[in-house]
Amino acid sequence: MASVKPWSLVLVVFCIMSLSYFVNGAGSNEGLGASFIFGDSLVDAGNNNYLQTLSRANIPPNGIDFKASGGQPTGRYTNGRTIGDIVGEELGVPSYAVPYLAPNSTGKAILYGVNYASGGGGIMNATGRIFVNRLGLDIQIDYFNNTRKQFDKLLGPSKAKDYISKRSIFSITIGANDFLNNYLLPVLSVGARISESPDAFIDDMINHLRNQLTRLYQLDARKFVIGNVGPIGCIPYQKTINQLNENECVDLANKLAMQYNRRLKELLSELNGKLQGAIFVHANVYDLVMELITNYTKYGFTTASKACCGNGGQFAGIIPCGPTSSLCKDREKHVFWDPYHPSEAANVIIARQLLNGSTKYISPVNLKQLSNL
Repeated sequence: MASVKPWSLVLVVFCIMSLSYFVNGAGSNEGLGASFIFGDSLVDAGNNNYLQTLSRANIPPNGIDFKASGGQPTGRYTNGRTIGDIVGEELGVPSYAVPYLAPNSTGKAILYGVNYASGGGGIMNATGRIFVNRLGLDIQIDYFNNTRKQFDKLLGPSKAKDYISKRSIFSITIGANDFLNNYLLPVLSVGARISESPDAFIDDMINHLRNQLTRLYQLDARKFVIGNVGPIGCIPYQKTINQLNENECVDLANKLAMQYNRRLKELLSELNGKLQGAIFVHANVYDLVMELITNYTKYGFTTASKACCGNGGQFAGIIPCGPTSSLCKDREKHVFWDPYHPSEAANVIIARQLLNGSTKYISPVNLKQLSNL
């Protein structure tokens, strides 16, 4: 009989331990399981790279500060990490949630999480049609349904259910496009605005979102964090096209956001009382970003009005970031990376407040607390 080499035994033990992590450990309650990310371009990690769409960020200088890609564009609409990336890192997830449409979103890679977010996507299916293709929240949840079946195959139905319901977090960052690229969109939406009041449009949004969150609950989601809509009237694009001064914001856009945000908070309170075993955490993105914009010097920024990467007007706020854009040298000093999206420096501040902050910005618990429930 051939002798067994010591290193062979080590290899066998290592393989058994690795298998045990994915099959047994994945069903335990220790640590965060997967991070499932839904939303729009604020958290898109590359899904739109795989769509025939006018909304894409897989061109330089996007991603110039994203270390994982060596500064190459990945489809993230910022210079570095998104809020979703930073939250995942801080909660100990070993790798970024893989974009659902990416070829490598199969097998064990999905155990760390999947990103379904899509630039231009919204709560309403009509939102973002100006971009031709995008993934609305309904489609994103359809895709999660496919992922849910994959988990059953990977872990077995019982362990998969525990892993998803007890150890995984579902984050939803959506709603801004429903105003910017739907209700408020010039020309294309004028008919909708004549036929539908802001109250009626927001009613539709809330009713759609209620159904969408309930669908996720029915697929075993239990730990939710839902971001409200930020101060969209203060982004460089809105300031530029409305020819505002540095310290001004578009009143109508912000009023619509605040009106929706009030309804969203009521919805999450309703669902917390109605869907047994679930917790819906409210992320007050509006006040958090408004604090950065209003008191930007306090956080080390030199401007909260001008895009670091963009072209057109006083705030470089008309043409999206691309190879021909003007690019600032002090990227960490800008609240906004491009006409629409925060810089990585701003994302870090926002993410840390969501992770560790008080109920002023995240309630009833922060994300560190949520992950430990």
